Amino acid sequence: MKKNNNLIRLLNLNYLMLTNRTVSCGGMDLPAINCNVSVLPDYIALYSQTSLYHKTEHTAVAFFQFDEDFDGKFGLYWAIYYNVEERLAYFKERFKGVKYVIIPDFSELGDIHKIENNYRLFKGRIIGLWFMFEIGAVVIPNITFPTEESADFALDGYEECSVAAISTKGHMDNPAENQRLRANIRLTVDKLPKIKTIVAYDVCGTNDATLDTFSYAIERGIEVIIPDNTLKLQNMKHYNDRHSNRKAVVK
Repeated sequence: MKKNNNLIRLLNLNYLMLTNRTVSCGGMDLPAINCNVSVLPDYIALYSQTSLYHKTEHTAVAFFQFDEDFDGKFGLYWAIYYNVEERLAYFKERFKGVKYVIIPDFSELGDIHKIENNYRLFKGRIIGLWFMFEIGAVVIPNITFPTEESADFALDGYEECSVAAISTKGHMDNPAENQRLRANIRLTVDKLPKIKTIVAYDVCGTNDATLDTFSYAIERGIEVIIPDNTLKLQNMKHYNDRHSNRKAVVK
């Protein structure tokens, strides 16, 4: 359905106004999004941190928060879905001038309905397209899938990307979660042959364990960059303070 805009409105298919401007990929018809940039984000501001959206010239806005923070009934996705003009105008003003956006991290879980996980992937793509076409932002794919099996379709439409994002939050202190993240990184690297750079959202006090987690990608020549963010800077300060105090005690 590509030309009947009135019928699109009547059937609550307003998202087609975005997806009709790209192609659908794979068995789930996920909209394709390409990201191929050489200038990368140097800071990541969260959705709720509006005062930090322009902290640096290359700040990226990300959605690594609880879903209710950005996906309530007045959230961006539903404004797109129902074409709520007042809300869409609000979001255009909110994100005006934002240069980089990481596709929203809608939570996906291994123990909920598969169709819900799949729909959340789709919602992320729709919002990504909105940022591309309405804001003019560089949209960075956020790589996330609840199980290894879902990787067969979760990465569809990203085949031409040279840049993608992966969050380590919640995966570093738990050995089982860290192993799952490592497996996801391996699958991503193996399935996206053109990937050159991974933007990591990380909140650890040092980068040592994080870079080790991405070792499979790094060993294959993929650059892993870890931009600053508020929580990471706080944790780095706490880490440096603790270690400075320990050195002082030793002396």
